[in-house]
Amino acid sequence: MTGEQNVPAGPLQIGDAAPNFEARTTKGVIRLSDFRGRWLVLFSHPADFTPVCTSEFVALARASDRFAALDCALMAISVDSLYAHFGWIRAIRDGFGITIDFPIVEDPSLVIGRAYGMISDRSVDAAAMRSTFFIDPDGIIRAIITYPATIGRSVDEMLRVVAALQRVDSDHIVTPEGWQPGADVLLPPDQDQAALMARADDPLWFCRSAPDPGAGRG
Repeated sequence: MTGEQNVPAGPLQIGDAAPNFEARTTKGVIRLSDFRGRWLVLFSHPADFTPVCTSEFVALARASDRFAALDCALMAISVDSLYAHFGWIRAIRDGFGITIDFPIVEDPSLVIGRAYGMISDRSVDAAAMRSTFFIDPDGIIRAIITYPATIGRSVDEMLRVVAALQRVDSDHIVTPEGWQPGADVLLPPDQDQAALMARADDPLWFCRSAPDPGAGRG
């Protein structure tokens, strides 16, 4: 990692600013701050040329249009060198007929991985966990999902999280279990006593559903 970097004092949490960095990637030198103004999914993978990671990258590449429709960019990162990344994405192209168009960051010094908590200070090796950071257009971490190295992520869930975050930002609602775009949403409970008492005859005043107000907006 080179150039500007903001390393937090402790583990990253939802609501923290995503640490900025500048690094070499398969798409050239990139700064995290280059993605301000749009959503970004930053995700680590344990190693190139591994079966679970390969299945994830193939699925993510196939879903690239769905992420683009949400104005959401993808960026991967691992401790492997840039040239290992190049060799791996060429093997994916030749073996699966899939082109990996999103950038893959090299992090051989582990600086980025440790700053994001992708690699524990107590790790016995340099393999990163399957951590996924959902970063909003202002550079704020809005959700974090982490899997062990042995379990692949769900691309559909990654898309669902981005869509849900965008929906709660645009409308005064929250999303229920398993929500998908277009499905009913939940209304936040009333915050003042008068409104609450007006619903005294409603046993589910605390859990009211409503049609998705953003269904027509995609």
